[in-house]
Amino acid sequence: MHVMNLLVNYLGLKIKSPVIVGSSGLTASIANLKKIENSGAGAVVLKSIFEEEIYNEYRSILEKEKDREFPDVRFLDYYDYKIKDDNIKKYLTLIREAKKEITIPVIASINCVSSWEWSFFAKKLEEAGADAIEVNLLILPSDFTKNCTEIEETYLSILTKIKNTVSIPVAAKLSYYFADLASFVKRVSESGVDGVVLFNRFFHPDFDIDNFTIVPSNVLSRSSDLAISLRWMSILSGRMSCNLIASTGVHDGASVIKEILAGADAVQVVSALYKNGIESISDMLQDVKAWMEKHEFEKLDDFKGKMSQINSPNPAEYERVQFMKYFEGKKYNLE
Repeated sequence: MHVMNLLVNYLGLKIKSPVIVGSSGLTASIANLKKIENSGAGAVVLKSIFEEEIYNEYRSILEKEKDREFPDVRFLDYYDYKIKDDNIKKYLTLIREAKKEITIPVIASINCVSSWEWSFFAKKLEEAGADAIEVNLLILPSDFTKNCTEIEETYLSILTKIKNTVSIPVAAKLSYYFADLASFVKRVSESGVDGVVLFNRFFHPDFDIDNFTIVPSNVLSRSSDLAISLRWMSILSGRMSCNLIASTGVHDGASVIKEILAGADAVQVVSALYKNGIESISDMLQDVKAWMEKHEFEKLDDFKGKMSQINSPNPAEYERVQFMKYFEGKKYNLE
């Protein structure tokens, strides 16, 4: 029986397995971080600190001041500073405590939509002991006054500022909302970042038709969501200048294997752990090892990218978007 080697080079960090726990409520407590390490995860991304949360907190104070007969605007700058400072201090404390309690890499996560002051904040994360920083960029292309070039330049500006400020690795977590996705990911990979995570997960609105309110829809990913990242991982693999990490839809050992076959250096999991528990990480890894044993692979590099587009005898299969081939010759009773 072979000894399976699951070691991965992730953002320049040597980690023990390709399964990384992504940023979520699960990664906000030390107790969970210990369980994550004990279950075999290679690294952990701490719960994000959100630019929007800080901004909304400040805005609520601003609204209260506006309602007063004589608003005390002198204190608004103080509130702005105080809110930022309190949020940052809490996050830095989480990083320091995590570094004391676990040995796997601790990756800080910034969720931002503008250039704001993130380069300064990123330096604080590094000083607190974070092994790397994941920049989760969520700029929905819904602004009618901005074209795609302006939005893309905002992404690149944020990443460049942060990368130039810190010496630890930086990863960009992106969405698939780009008309020129392949070209843009390539630009990001060449910007100096150490990794690109594909893809982040947006809040999807639904309507409560009786109460006329907006409610969350499909908060957790499903295994079928793997198809999106699998396609793009296959297309981008072998063509980028940094690590590629798959995210969204990774729910079991088979999906870990598929993403690595597509060319992923590692995968991030979250929803599967909410559904099946943190301990399910060890089940995923056992399934990967059993599959590797069956196919006589001793290390992940033996099969990484084996089914990527660049290594495929029929590259067009990865770009097919019509159902024509699937439905050809099939008969369905639609009555």
